[in-house]
Amino acid sequence: MPPPKDVVKIAIQMVGAIPQLIELQQSKPLAAVLKDVCDAWSLPNAERYALQYTDGRQTYITELNRGEIKNGSILRLTTSPDQEAERLYSGIQSNNVDVKTDSLKKLASLSQDVTFAQEFINRNGLKQIFYIILAHTLKAFMELMEHDFVSWETLSAAFIKKIVSYVNMNAMDASVQQLSMSILENMVPSSRVLFELVKKEVTVDRLLTHLQVTNAQLQLKAMALLIALLLAATDAERQVWGEPRVAVLFPLGCGALAIGPWVWRTQGSLLTRSLLLNLHERRMRTSMDPYSQVWELSYSSGSSLTALGVLLHNPAEDLRRAPPGLLALDNMVYFSRHTPSAYSRFILENSSREDKHECPFARSSIQLTLILCEILHVGEPCSETAQAFYPMFFGQDHFFEELFCICIQLVNKTWKEMRATQEDFDKVLQVVREQITRTLSLKPTSLELFKTRVNALNYSEILKLRQTERLHQEETLAVPVLELRERLKPELLELIRQQRLLRLCEGTLFRKISSRRRQDKLWYCRLSPNHKVLHYGDVEEGVHSPPIESLPEKIPVADMKALLVGKECPHTKEKSSGKQNKDVLELAFSIVYDVEEYCLNFVAPTRYEFCLWTDGLNVLLGKEMTSERTQTDLDVLLSMELKLRLLDLENISIPDNPPPVPKPPSNLNFCYDFSHAEQ
Repeated sequence: MPPPKDVVKIAIQMVGAIPQLIELQQSKPLAAVLKDVCDAWSLPNAERYALQYTDGRQTYITELNRGEIKNGSILRLTTSPDQEAERLYSGIQSNNVDVKTDSLKKLASLSQDVTFAQEFINRNGLKQIFYIILAHTLKAFMELMEHDFVSWETLSAAFIKKIVSYVNMNAMDASVQQLSMSILENMVPSSRVLFELVKKEVTVDRLLTHLQVTNAQLQLKAMALLIALLLAATDAERQVWGEPRVAVLFPLGCGALAIGPWVWRTQGSLLTRSLLLNLHERRMRTSMDPYSQVWELSYSSGSSLTALGVLLHNPAEDLRRAPPGLLALDNMVYFSRHTPSAYSRFILENSSREDKHECPFARSSIQLTLILCEILHVGEPCSETAQAFYPMFFGQDHFFEELFCICIQLVNKTWKEMRATQEDFDKVLQVVREQITRTLSLKPTSLELFKTRVNALNYSEILKLRQTERLHQEETLAVPVLELRERLKPELLELIRQQRLLRLCEGTLFRKISSRRRQDKLWYCRLSPNHKVLHYGDVEEGVHSPPIESLPEKIPVADMKALLVGKECPHTKEKSSGKQNKDVLELAFSIVYDVEEYCLNFVAPTRYEFCLWTDGLNVLLGKEMTSERTQTDLDVLLSMELKLRLLDLENISIPDNPPPVPKPPSNLNFCYDFSHAEQ
C-alpha cells in the first residue's frame, strides 16, 4: 500500500550521532516534529534546534517551505536561525581574529537563507557589517599613510571631521573608534593647523568618557590621543585644561572609573603627570623681589596674608633665588589660604621660641619647594621611558600645593624633634628630604596615606634606619665577606646568563616604528630551545606568544657577527635629535648576521626588555653582559646569598684577619685505649 501523500520518508543527521530514518507527516506542526527528533537523541530545549538541507543551499526548513521536501531527502539537525544569528553576531564583534574570520565566512554562506537573514538583520547586523567594512577601510588608510608618500596636511577638514565624528559617537563600534583615535594621534604632531582642528573637535571631556569604558584597548588609544594633544599644546593651553580636568583620569579609592591597575602604569600616565607638573616651571624659574611682591600680595589678598611679611626678615639672596622663584611664594600663599589653622600654628609656635631656635617659615618654604621640584623632576623634559610612578598624584586637583602643605608641617615637626637651631637648618632639610623620598618609594596611593606614613617616619626612625644601613654596609665591606662575594660572582653570573637565554626562548613582541610614530605593526622574535636559531615573523594584534613553528624567518646563531646598540644601529642613523627619537635611540639594537652583513633591527618595548635582549645576544656571541640590569641583578643575588650564608654569624663580629693557627701539642699520646672498655 503506497504511503499517504502528506507523508515523506527522510533521513536526519547530526554530528556524532547515528542518523534517524523517519516518516515526516506534513500535517504535523514542525515544532512537534523537532520535539520528536530531539527526544530520540535525548536533546533538551528542542526550540533551539532547526532542520536544514545538507546540500550546498543550507536552507532552513520552515512551515512555509516544508512542502518542498521530497522522499529520500537528507536533512541535518542544527541550531535554530535565531540562535545561529546571535552566535555569529557576537562572533563578528570578537577581538579574536580567527573567530571573527570564521564567523564572517559562515555568515556569507547562511545569508542566502531568508529566515536566517531576517534574524540577523533584526539584531542590527547590517550596521555591524558596515562597521567591519569601515574598520578595514580605516586600517587600509593607516597603512597607506604609513609610507609617508602623502602629508597629513593634505587631508581635507571634512575628512578629519568625519573621523572625529566616529570618536564622538556614543553608539559606535569600538574597533572603529580605536582606529579613528590612532589616525588623530598620528595627525596631531604633524602640524599646528591639524592640532588646532583636532583640539577643537575632540574635547578632553570626551576622551575622559572613553577612559571610563571596560575596553582596555579603547582606553589606551584614548590615553595616547590625550598625550599627543598635551605634548603638542603650549603651556598656556595645558593650563586651560589644568590639573582638575586631567587629574580625574586616575581617581584612587573612589571606584569611579573602570581602569585597571595595569593601565595606571602605562607611560601615558607618567607623561600626563610630568606635563601637568611642568605647568609650574615658569613660576619656578621666575625670581621674586620680596620688597615689592610680598607686600603687594599682602594688601591685595586681605589680612590672612599679612603675616607673609615675615619674608622680609630673611636674607635677600634666599628670596631672589630661581628656582624655586615665585613657585615658593605661590606655595606659601596656598598654605596660608587653604590651611589657615596649620599656618597660624606654624607662625605662633616659632614666634614663641627662643632666639635661633625658631624654624624660619620663608627660608624653609623656599628650600622645601626646591627639594620637591628636584624629587618630582619639575621642569625636566617628560620621558616616555620614565619609571617613577606616584599613584597619589592622580587623586588630587592641586597635587603639588597640597604636597607642600603636608611637607612644610613636616619641616616644623622634624625641627622640634631635632631641637634644631639656625645653624642646623641644612641638616633638618636633609632629614626632611630623606623622609619624603623614603615615603614616596612606598608608592602611597593617596596624599592622606602619604601624610600618615611620612609623619610616622620621625627623626628617631631615620636615625635607626641610617644605623642599620651603615652596619649592613660595614658588614658587607669586611675583607672575608668581600672574598666570599668574589667567589660567588662566577656562579651567580652564570645563573643570570641562563635566565637571559631563557627569556630569549620565551620571546618578545616588538613594534615596528616609523618616522610617523606608528606602532600598530607587530612582530615576534624568539630563540630556539637548543639556542641555535633565532625565529621571527609578523603577527596580528592580540597574539602574545605565537608558537615557534608559526615564525617563518630564521637566523642561525652561528651566522651572527655583532650586536649594535643606539646610534650605531642602521635604523636610527637618520633619526633627528627630538625627545621622542631620543627615547627610541635608548631602546634600539640590531643584530649583524651572515657574510653579507645584513641587519635585523629591534626597538625594545621597555628599557627592561632592552637589557634582557642585549645581554642574551651578548651571551650568544660569547661576550660579557654589559647592561645596567646585569649589575642590579648581580647585586640582588649576591646580597641574598651572603645573607643566607651569614645567618649563623648574626651578632658575631667578623675579623679582618684570620685567627692564628694554634701551636702543636707537646706530645701526641692522647689516643684512648679501647681494650679496657670491655672489662
